[in-house]
Amino acid sequence: MAISSTFSAAKLDSLLMNYCSSSSASFSGAYFPYQQQMKVFPRPNYGNKGMLSRNGGVRCEAAEFNAALGPQKIDPSKASALSALQQLKTSAADRYTKERSSIVVIGLSVHTAPVEMREKLAIPEAEMPRAIGVLCGLNHIEEAAVLSTCNRMEIYVVALSQHRGVKEVTEWMSKTSGIPVSEICEHRFLLYNKDATQHLFEVSAGLDSLVLGEGQILAQVRQVVKAGEGVLGFGRNISGLFKHAITVGKRVRTETDIAAGAVSVSSAAVELAFMKLPESSHTTARMLVVGAGKMGKLVIKHLVAKGCTKMVVVNRSEEKVAAIREEMKGVEIIYRPFTDMLACSAEADVIFTSTASETPLFSKEHVKDLPPVSSEVGGLRLFIDISVPRNVGSCVTDVEGAQVYNVDDLKEVVAANKEDRLRKAMEAQAIITEELKQFEAWRDSLETVPTIKKLRAYADRIRLAELEKCLSKMGEDIPKKTRKAVDDLSRGIVNKLLHGPMQHLRCDGNDSRTLNEALENMNALNRMFGLESDLSLVEQKIRAKVEQSQK
Repeated sequence: MAISSTFSAAKLDSLLMNYCSSSSASFSGAYFPYQQQMKVFPRPNYGNKGMLSRNGGVRCEAAEFNAALGPQKIDPSKASALSALQQLKTSAADRYTKERSSIVVIGLSVHTAPVEMREKLAIPEAEMPRAIGVLCGLNHIEEAAVLSTCNRMEIYVVALSQHRGVKEVTEWMSKTSGIPVSEICEHRFLLYNKDATQHLFEVSAGLDSLVLGEGQILAQVRQVVKAGEGVLGFGRNISGLFKHAITVGKRVRTETDIAAGAVSVSSAAVELAFMKLPESSHTTARMLVVGAGKMGKLVIKHLVAKGCTKMVVVNRSEEKVAAIREEMKGVEIIYRPFTDMLACSAEADVIFTSTASETPLFSKEHVKDLPPVSSEVGGLRLFIDISVPRNVGSCVTDVEGAQVYNVDDLKEVVAANKEDRLRKAMEAQAIITEELKQFEAWRDSLETVPTIKKLRAYADRIRLAELEKCLSKMGEDIPKKTRKAVDDLSRGIVNKLLHGPMQHLRCDGNDSRTLNEALENMNALNRMFGLESDLSLVEQKIRAKVEQSQK
Protein backbone atom coordinates (compact mmCIF):
# COMPACT_ATOMS: atom_id res chain seq x y z
CA MET A 1 0.00 0.00 0.00
CA ALA A 2 1.46 3.36 -1.01
CA ILE A 3 1.94 6.07 1.55
CA SER A 4 0.14 9.39 1.29
CA SER A 5 1.58 11.99 -1.06
CA THR A 6 2.31 13.98 2.07
CA PHE A 7 5.39 11.81 2.49
CA SER A 8 6.41 10.74 -0.98
CA ALA A 9 5.11 12.56 -4.06
CA ALA A 10 6.99 15.84 -3.87
CA LYS A 11 10.14 14.17 -2.61
CA LEU A 12 10.12 11.47 -5.30
CA ASP A 13 9.39 13.90 -8.15
CA SER A 14 12.26 16.09 -7.04
CA LEU A 15 14.45 13.05 -6.60
CA LEU A 16 13.74 11.70 -10.08
CA MET A 17 14.31 15.05 -11.77
CA ASN A 18 17.56 15.65 -9.92
CA TYR A 19 18.84 12.19 -10.70
CA CYS A 20 18.00 12.23 -14.40
CA SER A 21 19.73 15.58 -14.83
CA SER A 22 22.83 14.95 -12.76
CA SER A 23 25.35 12.35 -11.73
CA SER A 24 24.97 9.84 -8.94
CA ALA A 25 27.15 12.05 -6.77
CA SER A 26 24.69 14.92 -7.01
CA PHE A 27 21.87 12.50 -6.31
CA SER A 28 23.42 11.74 -2.94
CA GLY A 29 23.26 15.41 -2.04
CA ALA A 30 19.69 15.77 -3.35
CA TYR A 31 18.38 12.76 -1.51
CA PHE A 32 19.91 13.72 1.84
CA PRO A 33 20.25 17.53 1.65
CA TYR A 34 20.24 17.75 5.40
CA GLN A 35 23.27 15.48 5.68
CA GLN A 36 25.47 18.22 4.28
CA GLN A 37 24.60 20.49 7.19
CA MET A 38 25.29 17.90 9.80
CA LYS A 39 28.48 17.69 11.79
CA VAL A 40 29.15 15.37 14.70
CA PHE A 41 31.83 16.50 17.11
CA PRO A 42 34.08 13.88 18.70
CA ARG A 43 34.45 14.05 22.46
CA PRO A 44 36.73 12.36 25.00
CA ASN A 45 36.00 8.68 25.64
CA TYR A 46 33.06 8.61 23.23
CA GLY A 47 34.43 5.71 21.21
CA ASN A 48 32.37 5.31 18.06
CA LYS A 49 29.49 7.41 19.30
CA GLY A 50 30.19 10.18 16.81
CA MET A 51 29.45 7.82 13.91
CA LEU A 52 26.15 8.44 12.17
CA SER A 53 24.06 5.73 10.57
CA ARG A 54 20.81 6.06 8.65
CA ASN A 55 18.29 3.27 8.48
CA GLY A 56 15.47 5.30 7.00
CA GLY A 57 14.21 6.01 3.51
CA VAL A 58 11.18 7.19 1.56
CA ARG A 59 8.11 4.98 1.63
CA CYS A 60 7.06 4.32 -1.96
CA GLU A 61 5.97 1.55 -4.32
CA ALA A 62 7.83 0.28 -7.39
CA ALA A 63 4.53 -0.06 -9.25
CA GLU A 64 3.72 3.61 -8.67
CA PHE A 65 7.17 4.53 -9.92
CA ASN A 66 6.68 2.57 -13.17
CA ALA A 67 3.21 4.04 -13.65
CA ALA A 68 4.57 7.53 -13.16
CA LEU A 69 7.12 6.92 -15.91
CA GLY A 70 4.35 5.68 -18.24
CA PRO A 71 5.26 5.27 -21.92
CA GLN A 72 8.06 7.83 -21.80
CA LYS A 73 11.12 7.10 -23.92
CA ILE A 74 14.18 6.69 -21.79
CA ASP A 75 17.66 7.42 -23.01
CA PRO A 76 19.44 4.02 -23.17
CA SER A 77 22.50 5.58 -21.59
CA LYS A 78 20.44 6.31 -18.48
CA ALA A 79 18.45 3.07 -18.43
CA SER A 80 20.82 1.33 -16.03
CA ALA A 81 20.89 4.39 -13.79
CA LEU A 82 17.09 4.49 -13.60
CA SER A 83 17.01 0.77 -12.89
CA ALA A 84 19.42 1.34 -10.02
CA LEU A 85 17.27 4.22 -8.79
CA GLN A 86 14.18 2.01 -8.84
CA GLN A 87 16.00 -0.63 -6.78
CA LEU A 88 17.17 2.01 -4.34
CA LYS A 89 13.65 3.36 -3.91
CA THR A 90 12.22 -0.11 -3.37
CA SER A 91 14.86 -0.98 -0.76
CA ALA A 92 14.42 2.44 0.87
CA ALA A 93 10.71 1.81 1.16
CA ASP A 94 11.37 -1.56 2.75
CA ARG A 95 13.84 -0.04 5.21
CA TYR A 96 11.51 2.81 6.11
CA THR A 97 8.48 0.68 6.89
CA LYS A 98 10.55 -1.82 8.88
CA GLU A 99 12.49 0.81 10.77
CA ARG A 100 12.23 0.49 14.51
CA SER A 101 11.60 3.63 16.52
CA SER A 102 14.99 5.02 17.54
CA ILE A 103 16.20 6.71 20.70
CA VAL A 104 18.04 9.83 19.57
CA VAL A 105 19.84 12.60 21.45
CA ILE A 106 20.34 15.98 19.80
CA GLY A 107 22.61 17.96 22.08
CA LEU A 108 24.97 20.83 22.67
CA SER A 109 27.29 20.79 25.66
CA VAL A 110 30.22 22.59 27.19
CA HIS A 111 32.39 20.29 25.05
CA THR A 112 30.87 21.37 21.71
CA ALA A 113 29.19 24.77 22.06
CA PRO A 114 30.00 28.09 23.78
CA VAL A 115 27.88 29.41 26.64
CA GLU A 116 26.60 32.20 24.36
CA MET A 117 24.77 29.56 22.34
CA ARG A 118 23.74 27.28 25.20
CA GLU A 119 22.04 30.08 27.11
CA LYS A 120 19.78 30.85 24.13
CA LEU A 121 18.72 27.21 23.95
CA ALA A 122 18.23 26.73 27.70
CA ILE A 123 14.72 25.71 28.79
CA PRO A 124 13.56 26.62 32.33
CA GLU A 125 12.35 23.74 34.48
CA ALA A 126 8.79 25.10 34.53
CA GLU A 127 8.69 24.98 30.71
CA MET A 128 9.75 21.32 30.45
CA PRO A 129 6.22 19.79 30.20
CA ARG A 130 5.20 22.27 27.50
CA ALA A 131 8.43 21.62 25.56
CA ILE A 132 7.78 17.85 25.68
CA GLY A 133 4.27 18.40 24.36
CA VAL A 134 5.46 20.56 21.48
CA LEU A 135 8.25 18.13 20.55
CA CYS A 136 5.86 15.19 20.52
CA GLY A 137 3.60 17.19 18.22
CA LEU A 138 6.27 16.97 15.52
CA ASN A 139 5.45 14.43 12.80
CA HIS A 140 8.24 11.95 13.53
CA ILE A 141 8.64 12.34 17.31
CA GLU A 142 6.81 9.94 19.60
CA GLU A 143 8.39 10.58 23.03
CA ALA A 144 10.66 13.32 24.35
CA ALA A 145 12.60 14.67 27.34
CA VAL A 146 14.80 17.74 27.84
CA LEU A 147 17.96 17.87 29.97
CA SER A 148 18.89 21.55 30.30
CA THR A 149 21.69 22.53 32.71
CA CYS A 150 24.46 25.10 32.85
CA ASN A 151 26.75 22.74 30.93
CA ARG A 152 24.39 21.13 28.43
CA MET A 153 21.17 21.34 26.46
CA GLU A 154 20.18 17.85 25.31
CA ILE A 155 16.92 16.69 23.80
CA TYR A 156 16.18 12.96 23.99
CA VAL A 157 13.46 11.64 21.68
CA VAL A 158 11.98 8.43 20.38
CA ALA A 159 11.93 9.13 16.64
CA LEU A 160 9.79 7.24 14.15
CA SER A 161 12.44 8.06 11.55
CA GLN A 162 15.98 9.02 12.53
CA HIS A 163 16.96 11.70 10.03
CA ARG A 164 13.44 13.16 9.75
CA GLY A 165 13.16 13.34 13.53
CA VAL A 166 16.57 15.02 13.85
CA LYS A 167 15.62 17.55 11.16
CA GLU A 168 12.34 18.44 12.91
CA VAL A 169 13.91 18.80 16.36
CA THR A 170 16.79 20.90 15.03
CA GLU A 171 14.37 23.21 13.26
CA TRP A 172 12.36 23.52 16.49
CA MET A 173 15.52 24.38 18.42
CA SER A 174 16.30 27.06 15.85
CA LYS A 175 12.79 28.48 16.03
CA THR A 176 12.74 28.70 19.83
CA SER A 177 16.27 30.09 20.21
CA GLY A 178 16.63 32.29 17.15
CA ILE A 179 19.88 30.50 16.25
CA PRO A 180 20.15 29.54 12.55
CA VAL A 181 19.89 25.82 11.80
CA SER A 182 23.32 25.86 10.15
CA GLU A 183 24.90 27.24 13.33
CA ILE A 184 23.20 24.64 15.53
CA CYS A 185 24.37 21.88 13.17
CA GLU A 186 27.91 23.18 13.47
CA HIS A 187 27.96 22.74 17.25
CA ARG A 188 25.52 19.91 17.97
CA PHE A 189 26.22 16.22 18.45
CA LEU A 190 23.91 13.38 17.41
CA LEU A 191 23.78 9.94 19.00
CA TYR A 192 21.44 7.05 18.27
CA ASN A 193 20.02 4.11 20.23
CA LYS A 194 22.82 2.31 22.12
CA ASP A 195 25.17 5.29 21.78
CA ALA A 196 22.50 7.70 23.03
CA THR A 197 21.79 5.42 25.98
CA GLN A 198 25.47 5.12 26.85
CA HIS A 199 25.83 8.90 26.67
CA LEU A 200 23.02 9.53 29.16
CA PHE A 201 24.44 6.89 31.51
CA GLU A 202 27.82 8.64 31.34
CA VAL A 203 26.15 12.00 31.97
CA SER A 204 24.28 10.66 34.99
CA ALA A 205 27.47 9.07 36.34
CA GLY A 206 29.29 12.40 36.07
CA LEU A 207 31.71 11.19 33.37
CA ASP A 208 30.66 13.79 30.83
CA SER A 209 30.65 16.67 33.30
CA LEU A 210 33.17 19.48 33.22
CA VAL A 211 33.94 18.37 36.78
CA LEU A 212 34.31 14.57 36.80
CA GLY A 213 31.97 12.83 39.25
CA GLU A 214 30.10 15.97 40.34
CA GLY A 215 26.86 15.05 42.06
CA GLN A 216 24.54 17.82 40.91
CA ILE A 217 24.00 16.29 37.47
CA LEU A 218 22.40 13.19 39.01
CA ALA A 219 19.90 15.44 40.80
CA GLN A 220 19.21 17.18 37.48
CA VAL A 221 18.52 13.84 35.76
CA ARG A 222 16.13 13.02 38.60
CA GLN A 223 14.42 16.35 38.02
CA VAL A 224 13.78 15.41 34.38
CA VAL A 225 11.86 12.34 35.57
CA LYS A 226 9.94 14.42 38.10
CA ALA A 227 9.05 17.06 35.50
CA GLY A 228 7.94 14.37 33.06
CA GLU A 229 5.55 12.60 35.44
CA GLY A 230 2.05 12.71 34.01
CA VAL A 231 3.20 14.34 30.76
CA LEU A 232 1.83 12.42 27.77
CA GLY A 233 5.01 12.54 25.68
CA PHE A 234 7.26 11.27 28.50
CA GLY A 235 6.56 7.69 27.45
CA ARG A 236 7.71 4.22 28.34
CA ASN A 237 11.01 4.26 26.42
CA ILE A 238 12.22 7.70 27.51
CA SER A 239 11.04 7.42 31.11
CA GLY A 240 12.63 3.95 31.31
CA LEU A 241 15.86 5.38 29.91
CA PHE A 242 16.07 8.20 32.44
CA LYS A 243 15.08 6.01 35.40
CA HIS A 244 17.77 3.51 34.44
CA ALA A 245 20.24 6.40 34.13
CA ILE A 246 19.47 7.35 37.73
CA THR A 247 20.21 3.77 38.80
CA VAL A 248 23.52 3.89 36.91
CA GLY A 249 24.47 7.23 38.48
CA LYS A 250 23.81 5.96 41.99
CA ARG A 251 25.60 2.67 41.40
CA VAL A 252 28.74 4.35 39.97
CA ARG A 253 28.97 6.67 42.97
CA THR A 254 28.42 3.78 45.39
CA GLU A 255 30.77 1.21 43.86
CA THR A 256 33.63 3.49 42.76
CA ASP A 257 35.49 6.39 44.33
CA ILE A 258 34.61 8.74 41.49
CA ALA A 259 32.90 11.10 43.94
CA ALA A 260 35.74 10.99 46.45
CA GLY A 261 37.23 14.46 46.53
CA ALA A 262 35.22 15.43 43.47
CA VAL A 263 34.50 19.10 43.02
CA SER A 264 31.28 20.68 41.82
CA VAL A 265 30.76 23.63 39.51
CA SER A 266 30.27 25.78 42.62
CA SER A 267 33.49 24.61 44.27
CA ALA A 268 35.38 25.06 41.00
CA ALA A 269 34.03 28.63 40.84
CA VAL A 270 35.35 29.35 44.34
CA GLU A 271 38.67 27.74 43.46
CA LEU A 272 38.93 29.90 40.34
CA ALA A 273 38.29 33.05 42.37
CA PHE A 274 41.07 32.17 44.81
CA MET A 275 43.41 31.39 41.90
CA LYS A 276 42.86 34.90 40.55
CA LEU A 277 43.13 36.73 43.90
CA PRO A 278 46.53 37.52 45.39
CA GLU A 279 47.24 34.98 48.14
CA SER A 280 47.62 37.78 50.69
CA SER A 281 43.96 38.79 50.15
CA HIS A 282 42.35 35.36 50.54
CA THR A 283 41.09 36.10 54.03
CA THR A 284 40.30 39.79 53.52
CA ALA A 285 38.60 39.93 50.10
CA ARG A 286 34.98 41.05 50.32
CA MET A 287 32.62 38.35 48.99
CA LEU A 288 29.14 38.83 47.53
CA VAL A 289 26.91 35.90 46.52
CA VAL A 290 23.89 36.71 44.34
CA GLY A 291 21.32 33.92 44.61
CA ALA A 292 20.79 31.48 47.48
CA GLY A 293 19.50 28.47 45.54
CA LYS A 294 21.31 25.12 45.31
CA MET A 295 24.31 26.53 43.45
CA GLY A 296 24.51 29.63 45.64
CA LYS A 297 24.36 27.57 48.81
CA LEU A 298 27.25 25.41 47.58
CA VAL A 299 29.27 28.53 46.79
CA ILE A 300 28.74 29.74 50.36
CA LYS A 301 29.77 26.36 51.78
CA HIS A 302 32.98 26.31 49.76
CA LEU A 303 33.80 29.89 50.68
CA VAL A 304 33.48 28.92 54.33
CA ALA A 305 35.73 25.89 53.69
CA LYS A 306 38.30 28.28 52.24
CA GLY A 307 38.31 30.29 55.47
CA CYS A 308 35.84 33.10 54.69
CA THR A 309 34.05 34.19 57.86
CA LYS A 310 31.96 37.03 56.42
CA MET A 311 29.96 37.46 53.22
CA VAL A 312 26.89 39.21 51.85
CA VAL A 313 24.11 37.22 50.17
CA VAL A 314 21.57 38.90 47.88
CA ASN A 315 18.37 36.94 47.38
CA ARG A 316 14.69 37.55 46.65
CA SER A 317 13.60 36.31 50.07
CA GLU A 318 15.37 35.98 53.41
CA GLU A 319 14.11 32.47 54.30
CA LYS A 320 16.77 30.56 52.35
CA VAL A 321 19.55 32.80 53.62
CA ALA A 322 18.34 32.37 57.21
CA ALA A 323 18.37 28.57 56.78
CA ILE A 324 21.95 28.70 55.45
CA ARG A 325 22.98 30.98 58.32
CA GLU A 326 21.47 28.54 60.82
CA GLU A 327 23.39 25.67 59.22
CA MET A 328 26.72 27.51 59.23
CA LYS A 329 26.98 28.94 62.68
CA GLY A 330 30.03 31.02 63.43
CA VAL A 331 30.00 32.61 59.96
CA GLU A 332 28.62 36.12 59.42
CA ILE A 333 26.15 35.85 56.53
CA ILE A 334 24.43 39.16 55.82
CA TYR A 335 21.16 39.14 53.85
CA ARG A 336 20.27 41.88 51.38
CA PRO A 337 17.25 42.06 49.00
CA PHE A 338 17.68 42.32 45.23
CA THR A 339 16.95 46.04 45.35
CA ASP A 340 20.28 46.48 47.16
CA MET A 341 22.28 44.38 44.68
CA LEU A 342 24.18 47.26 43.03
CA ALA A 343 24.92 48.93 46.35
CA CYS A 344 26.30 45.64 47.69
CA SER A 345 28.33 45.18 44.50
CA ALA A 346 30.02 48.52 45.08
CA GLU A 347 31.38 47.15 48.37
CA ALA A 348 32.46 43.72 47.01
CA ASP A 349 35.74 42.51 45.52
CA VAL A 350 34.41 39.18 44.26
CA ILE A 351 30.83 38.66 43.06
CA PHE A 352 29.40 35.17 42.48
CA THR A 353 26.12 34.96 40.51
CA SER A 354 23.91 31.87 40.33
CA THR A 355 20.27 32.85 39.77
CA ALA A 356 17.64 31.51 37.36
CA SER A 357 17.12 34.94 35.79
CA GLU A 358 16.66 34.75 32.03
CA THR A 359 18.07 38.26 31.54
CA PRO A 360 21.44 39.64 32.73
CA LEU A 361 21.52 41.18 36.20
CA PHE A 362 24.71 43.13 35.49
CA SER A 363 25.27 45.20 32.37
CA LYS A 364 28.05 47.54 31.31
CA GLU A 365 25.99 50.52 32.49
CA HIS A 366 25.64 48.98 35.97
CA VAL A 367 29.30 48.10 36.42
CA LYS A 368 31.05 51.15 34.94
CA ASP A 369 29.82 53.37 37.80
CA LEU A 370 31.02 51.04 40.57
CA PRO A 371 33.97 52.37 42.58
CA PRO A 372 37.37 50.73 41.89
CA VAL A 373 38.58 47.95 44.17
CA SER A 374 41.78 48.02 46.20
CA SER A 375 45.13 47.08 44.70
CA GLU A 376 45.42 44.58 47.58
CA VAL A 377 42.98 42.32 45.74
CA GLY A 378 44.69 42.84 42.40
CA GLY A 379 42.81 45.96 41.31
CA LEU A 380 40.14 43.95 39.49
CA ARG A 381 36.57 43.29 40.61
CA LEU A 382 35.92 39.63 39.80
CA PHE A 383 32.54 38.45 38.49
CA ILE A 384 32.25 34.64 38.68
CA ASP A 385 29.05 33.80 36.80
CA ILE A 386 27.95 30.14 36.99
CA SER A 387 24.43 30.71 35.64
CA VAL A 388 23.04 29.66 32.26
CA PRO A 389 21.57 31.89 30.90
CA ARG A 390 24.34 34.18 32.16
CA ASN A 391 23.65 36.72 34.90
CA VAL A 392 26.54 38.96 33.84
CA GLY A 393 26.41 40.46 30.37
CA SER A 394 29.37 39.82 28.09
CA CYS A 395 29.73 43.58 27.64
CA VAL A 396 30.93 43.87 31.26
CA THR A 397 34.32 42.57 30.11
CA ASP A 398 34.82 45.94 28.38
CA VAL A 399 34.68 47.80 31.70
CA GLU A 400 38.08 48.78 33.05
CA GLY A 401 38.70 47.28 36.46
CA ALA A 402 36.25 44.36 35.94
CA GLN A 403 37.03 40.75 35.04
CA VAL A 404 34.26 38.30 34.11
CA TYR A 405 34.44 34.49 34.24
CA ASN A 406 31.65 32.06 33.27
CA VAL A 407 31.18 28.28 33.43
CA ASP A 408 33.33 27.75 30.34
CA ASP A 409 36.29 29.29 32.18
CA LEU A 410 36.19 26.61 34.88
CA LYS A 411 38.17 24.27 32.60
CA GLU A 412 41.29 25.92 33.98
CA VAL A 413 40.45 24.57 37.43
CA VAL A 414 39.44 21.05 36.48
CA ALA A 415 42.33 20.41 34.08
CA ALA A 416 44.47 19.17 36.98
CA ASN A 417 44.79 15.50 37.99
CA LYS A 418 43.87 14.15 34.55
CA GLU A 419 45.42 10.74 35.20
CA ASP A 420 43.37 10.24 38.36
CA ARG A 421 40.23 11.32 36.50
CA LEU A 422 40.86 8.80 33.71
CA ARG A 423 41.39 5.95 36.19
CA LYS A 424 38.11 6.71 37.92
CA ALA A 425 36.33 6.98 34.58
CA MET A 426 37.54 3.51 33.53
CA GLU A 427 36.13 1.97 36.72
CA ALA A 428 32.79 3.64 36.07
CA GLN A 429 32.72 2.53 32.42
CA ALA A 430 32.70 -1.14 33.45
CA ILE A 431 29.47 -0.55 35.37
CA ILE A 432 27.97 1.49 32.52
CA THR A 433 28.71 -1.32 30.03
CA GLU A 434 26.93 -3.84 32.26
CA GLU A 435 23.90 -1.60 32.79
CA LEU A 436 23.78 -0.77 29.08
CA LYS A 437 23.29 -4.44 28.21
CA GLN A 438 20.44 -4.68 30.72
CA PHE A 439 18.66 -1.63 29.34
CA GLU A 440 19.04 -2.77 25.73
CA ALA A 441 17.65 -6.19 26.67
CA TRP A 442 14.69 -4.54 28.43
CA ARG A 443 13.99 -2.39 25.37
CA ASP A 444 14.22 -5.42 23.09
CA SER A 445 11.68 -7.17 25.31
CA LEU A 446 9.17 -4.40 24.52
CA GLU A 447 9.15 -5.63 20.91
CA THR A 448 6.75 -8.41 21.88
CA VAL A 449 4.14 -6.06 23.39
CA PRO A 450 2.39 -5.21 20.05
CA THR A 451 2.18 -8.92 19.20
CA ILE A 452 0.63 -9.68 22.59
CA LYS A 453 -2.00 -6.98 21.99
CA LYS A 454 -2.68 -8.09 18.40
CA LEU A 455 -2.98 -11.76 19.39
CA ARG A 456 -5.40 -10.89 22.19
CA ALA A 457 -7.47 -8.71 19.82
CA TYR A 458 -7.44 -11.42 17.13
CA ALA A 459 -8.68 -14.07 19.56
CA ASP A 460 -11.33 -11.74 20.97
CA ARG A 461 -12.72 -10.97 17.51
CA ILE A 462 -13.16 -14.68 16.86
CA ARG A 463 -14.71 -15.17 20.30
CA LEU A 464 -17.26 -12.39 19.80
CA ALA A 465 -18.18 -13.59 16.31
CA GLU A 466 -18.76 -17.17 17.48
CA LEU A 467 -20.58 -15.94 20.59
CA GLU A 468 -23.03 -13.98 18.44
CA LYS A 469 -23.68 -17.05 16.27
CA CYS A 470 -24.32 -19.18 19.34
CA LEU A 471 -26.66 -16.67 21.00
CA SER A 472 -28.64 -16.13 17.80
CA LYS A 473 -29.29 -19.88 17.55
CA MET A 474 -30.51 -19.94 21.17
CA GLY A 475 -33.31 -17.49 20.40
CA GLU A 476 -34.18 -14.01 21.65
CA ASP A 477 -35.61 -15.00 25.04
CA ILE A 478 -32.31 -15.97 26.61
CA PRO A 479 -32.15 -15.13 30.34
CA LYS A 480 -29.41 -12.65 31.28
CA LYS A 481 -27.90 -15.25 33.59
CA THR A 482 -27.56 -17.74 30.73
CA ARG A 483 -26.17 -15.09 28.37
CA LYS A 484 -23.56 -14.15 30.98
CA ALA A 485 -22.66 -17.80 31.59
CA VAL A 486 -22.06 -18.41 27.88
CA ASP A 487 -20.02 -15.20 27.63
CA ASP A 488 -17.91 -16.16 30.65
CA LEU A 489 -17.41 -19.64 29.18
CA SER A 490 -16.11 -18.21 25.89
CA ARG A 491 -13.75 -15.83 27.74
CA GLY A 492 -12.45 -18.66 29.90
CA ILE A 493 -11.72 -20.89 26.90
CA VAL A 494 -9.88 -18.09 25.07
CA ASN A 495 -7.86 -17.12 28.16
CA LYS A 496 -6.75 -20.69 28.76
CA LEU A 497 -5.79 -21.17 25.12
CA LEU A 498 -3.81 -17.91 25.09
CA HIS A 499 -2.08 -18.48 28.41
CA GLY A 500 0.73 -20.60 26.96
CA PRO A 501 1.55 -18.35 23.97
CA MET A 502 1.39 -15.24 26.16
CA GLN A 503 3.81 -16.73 28.67
CA HIS A 504 6.27 -17.45 25.89
CA LEU A 505 6.04 -13.85 24.66
CA ARG A 506 6.62 -12.20 28.02
CA CYS A 507 10.20 -11.47 29.01
CA ASP A 508 11.82 -9.05 31.47
CA GLY A 509 14.92 -8.71 29.29
CA ASN A 510 17.40 -9.95 31.91
CA ASP A 511 18.09 -13.33 30.30
CA SER A 512 19.40 -13.11 26.72
CA ARG A 513 18.42 -16.73 26.00
CA THR A 514 14.85 -16.14 27.15
CA LEU A 515 14.71 -12.87 25.20
CA ASN A 516 15.84 -14.54 21.98
CA GLU A 517 13.23 -17.26 22.46
CA ALA A 518 10.52 -14.66 23.06
CA LEU A 519 11.44 -12.81 19.86
CA GLU A 520 11.46 -16.07 17.88
CA ASN A 521 8.04 -16.95 19.31
CA MET A 522 6.79 -13.46 18.40
CA ASN A 523 7.84 -13.88 14.76
CA ALA A 524 6.30 -17.36 14.62
CA LEU A 525 2.95 -16.17 16.01
CA ASN A 526 2.93 -13.20 13.62
CA ARG A 527 3.32 -15.62 10.72
CA MET A 528 0.87 -18.27 11.96
CA PHE A 529 -1.99 -15.88 12.77
CA GLY A 530 -1.27 -13.25 10.12
CA LEU A 531 -0.80 -10.54 12.73
CA GLU A 532 1.46 -8.43 10.51
CA SER A 533 -0.57 -5.67 8.88
CA ASP A 534 0.06 -4.17 5.43
CA LEU A 535 1.14 -0.90 6.99
CA SER A 536 4.05 -0.98 9.39
CA LEU A 537 3.52 0.32 12.90
CA VAL A 538 5.94 3.17 12.17
CA GLU A 539 4.01 4.20 9.07
CA GLN A 540 0.68 4.05 10.89
CA LYS A 541 2.00 6.37 13.59
CA ILE A 542 3.40 8.84 11.08
CA ARG A 543 0.15 8.89 9.10
CA ALA A 544 -1.84 9.52 12.27
CA LYS A 545 0.44 12.41 13.23
CA VAL A 546 0.24 14.03 9.80
CA GLU A 547 -3.55 13.67 9.67
CA GLN A 548 -3.80 15.26 13.11
CA SER A 549 -1.55 18.17 12.11
CA GLN A 550 -3.66 18.81 8.98
CA LYS A 551 -6.93 19.16 10.90
